[in-house]
Amino acid sequence: MPKAAAEEHDIAGHTVRLSSPDKVMFPSRGFTKRDVFEYYLAAGDGILRALRNRPTTLQRFPDGLDGETFFQKRIPTRGVPDWIQTAKIKFPSMRTADELCPADLAHVAWAAQMGTVVFHPWPVRGAAPDNPDELRIDLDPQPGLGFGDVVATAGVVREVLADLGWTGFPKTSGGRGVHVYVRIAPRWSFVEVRRAAIALAREVERRNPEKITTAWWKEERGDRVFIDFNQTARDRTIACAYSLRANARATVSTPVTWDELTSVEPDDFDLRTVPARLAAIGDPHAAIDDVEHDLTPLLEWSERDEKAGLGDMPYPPDHPKMPGEPPRVQPSKINKANWS
Repeated sequence: MPKAAAEEHDIAGHTVRLSSPDKVMFPSRGFTKRDVFEYYLAAGDGILRALRNRPTTLQRFPDGLDGETFFQKRIPTRGVPDWIQTAKIKFPSMRTADELCPADLAHVAWAAQMGTVVFHPWPVRGAAPDNPDELRIDLDPQPGLGFGDVVATAGVVREVLADLGWTGFPKTSGGRGVHVYVRIAPRWSFVEVRRAAIALAREVERRNPEKITTAWWKEERGDRVFIDFNQTARDRTIACAYSLRANARATVSTPVTWDELTSVEPDDFDLRTVPARLAAIGDPHAAIDDVEHDLTPLLEWSERDEKAGLGDMPYPPDHPKMPGEPPRVQPSKINKANWS
């Protein structure tokens, strides 16, 4: 059978070329590159709400999920349309890169044409790349736990946010996890936002310590849901709302209402079902940009915790050693004679 010819699409005033549209991207379900391309067009307003003006790392699969994959953090200097917008971001090493910074749906379509399956935006806008405007709460079930355990933890997160007078917006991760996003004013640094995330996580943990943990080291987590506070560290990203996930089913990280969260399953949302859902009910995250919350209360909680002896937590292994950080060694391997 001859290969399908390349196509040209007019999107947001730009011409986007779709080559090899019949290339199989998800072998288990037979979804093609055209299917992925058309999915992201159908996700339109939702995916743009998650990506607009955010520096974005692209997880690309040029030969489909059965081929090699890589994370593209630097946009090539050649072969890129002149309308593609980028933003300069700074890694923990202080090296920089110019990342894709989607201004419209054509940017998303262009990335899909390049074999992008998963979009990983930074929690910043390109105009203020060192000041997060999105607090991300990542709920990660440990082995043996199910989605229901994570949903129960999300309910505790909702209670804490309500006590703050804040609005959180939940979504499925596309796997067994749940993410809750909160818009914050872009006034604080990555270090300050991470401190706030740790304070929030500790408060959630206090309300159900038998089921919820902030323990960074896996050997200490037990059968509990882990609140991954390090997803707020510089250069740590999460698959965004309406991003496909790189799994056999082609699930989607999907925004839901708090009421829905207790009754859905992650596999409910995939490349085929989400466009129809969006068309029927709209985007549950439609109001996410309406309010920017003041991070001050969480920073006050952080100061309170520090006075009580609860200081910083370990950073991810790719970060330089940070001031005040505890030993970046799992507890069972620490030689206490060498540590104060």
